[in-house]
Amino acid sequence: MLSGAAVLVVLGLMIGSTTLDSLPVFFSQGISFLTGTNWDPGASRTEITGTYQAWVFIYGTLVTSLIAIVIALPVAVGIALFLTEVAGHRLARPLIYMVELLAAVPSVIYGLWGLHFFAPVILKPPANAVSDALGFIPIFAGPVISFNFFFAGVVLAIMIIPIITALVREVFTAVPDTDRQAGFALGATRWEVMRSIVVPRSRPGIIGATMLGLGRALGETIAVALLIGGGTAINFSIFQQGETIAAKIVNTFQESTPEGIDALIALGVTLFAMTIVINVAARLIVRRLGDVSGEAVA
Repeated sequence: MLSGAAVLVVLGLMIGSTTLDSLPVFFSQGISFLTGTNWDPGASRTEITGTYQAWVFIYGTLVTSLIAIVIALPVAVGIALFLTEVAGHRLARPLIYMVELLAAVPSVIYGLWGLHFFAPVILKPPANAVSDALGFIPIFAGPVISFNFFFAGVVLAIMIIPIITALVREVFTAVPDTDRQAGFALGATRWEVMRSIVVPRSRPGIIGATMLGLGRALGETIAVALLIGGGTAINFSIFQQGETIAAKIVNTFQESTPEGIDALIALGVTLFAMTIVINVAARLIVRRLGDVSGEAVA
């Protein structure tokens, strides 16, 4: 009981202290804090004199997280299916260790690797090809610059694949063997059993794992800060630079004025609220679909 209460106390202190510090910013900016695009810090120590509008950073956070989820989810589900349904025990065990090892790599290493090798060598050539072929579509419009949403999103996808894979693999493992055997008894192939029995039976757990991976993607800082470029305008092309909430905080906190720090704390509260909304939504979706394995993940 004391341990559980301690978690609630820490969470309450975190929410209360950050919200209290950021209230002057919220009161000063109103709804424009969430909908505006102008970020012009003031220099006052006692009042809010600047303009703080966070939609550019909220937009960048959502775009990079969406790119990461779109890439990571099918890859993670495929890995989990291979490890649980196809690979033998001797092959699956070392592969599981290797996938989980990706989760232990510090985010700054991902960022530096993406910045100096993965983005310019591996990602930029296909990005240029896509932009040349589909540049008439706004989200693929060029030119492909060195720091952009796409590069940040792909590296972010690699970072969250181990989290989603581990959770989805546990959900697949929880599917009763009798369900699989019933499918085989009816003449289903291995692929048909995976497609028609294992995946549908695990849908609530997959959704829960996806939402947890998305929550992780929303808050990633260093790797995204190194790759996204720090733009201050809304760019609809994924090949243009932008900024996320977490990257904005880490990039500008040290040189911020007292009121600027309060504004950055307000950004942190906004990110925290987004994470809570996503986790609550995941819980509601999983509960609505209802499944033993899904509830275990949630």
